[in-house]
Amino acid sequence: MKFDPIRKIKVLIDAYDDTHNFTCDLCGCEVFAGERVCADCMKTLPLNNGAICPFCGRKVGEAGACLDCKEKPLGAEKARSVCTHEGKAAETVLRFKRGARYFCRTFAYLALPVLQREFADADLLTYVPMTKKAFKKRGYNQAELLCAQLARLSEKPMGEVLVKKKETEQQKSLGRREREENLTGCFGVIEKEAVKDKKILLIDDVMTTGATVGEISSVLKKAGAQSVYVLTITSVTRPLPFGKTDGKKKIRPNAP
Repeated sequence: MKFDPIRKIKVLIDAYDDTHNFTCDLCGCEVFAGERVCADCMKTLPLNNGAICPFCGRKVGEAGACLDCKEKPLGAEKARSVCTHEGKAAETVLRFKRGARYFCRTFAYLALPVLQREFADADLLTYVPMTKKAFKKRGYNQAELLCAQLARLSEKPMGEVLVKKKETEQQKSLGRREREENLTGCFGVIEKEAVKDKKILLIDDVMTTGATVGEISSVLKKAGAQSVYVLTITSVTRPLPFGKTDGKKKIRPNAP
């Protein structure tokens, strides 16, 4: 392989940044052990470490499968998230989407223990892709950045195995069934040999209804993947987190 001095320098910078972090990524206060998030900010994060659905990994009121998974399985063998999609976690994910690329390091730092605990047997890491148009508009794919950091920290291989073939309509106000219809035929596998007989860990920032996960899991398994796992930074507990217009009034996300 041809020597690449730029790549070598980047690797050295990444290694330095992992061990020489002096301020909290969230509040900017001084830290002393190289941690990316200080103890006070960790207390403000809604960590998803209580009772969860064993399948989709969402927060539940009591141990056992959630109602969504009982009605229709997710499609992946197992999904987990670091936090619930609320408060400081939701706010930081939004900043990550809107230009704060450096949060890929923060989130990888938070997600690594979950990966090591839940997905130690994963053969390959990949991420939810964007269309070329969407990528050009944003300038980066936040899921790809996060995946690259996790692959480096976990020392697991990362592969660009998925492609998003078409744009989809805005999905914020859609429920799971509507999103599933919106996403049908949207994703494809670039090279089947890359996923054949492998346990694939799919990386994304947020799991909302699970429709994207379901569609991608189906595509990967049709291409020969042995199993599909999912790891996200946050997961939405309610199926309509952003509210939905029913034609008469707005349904509030936290309505009973």
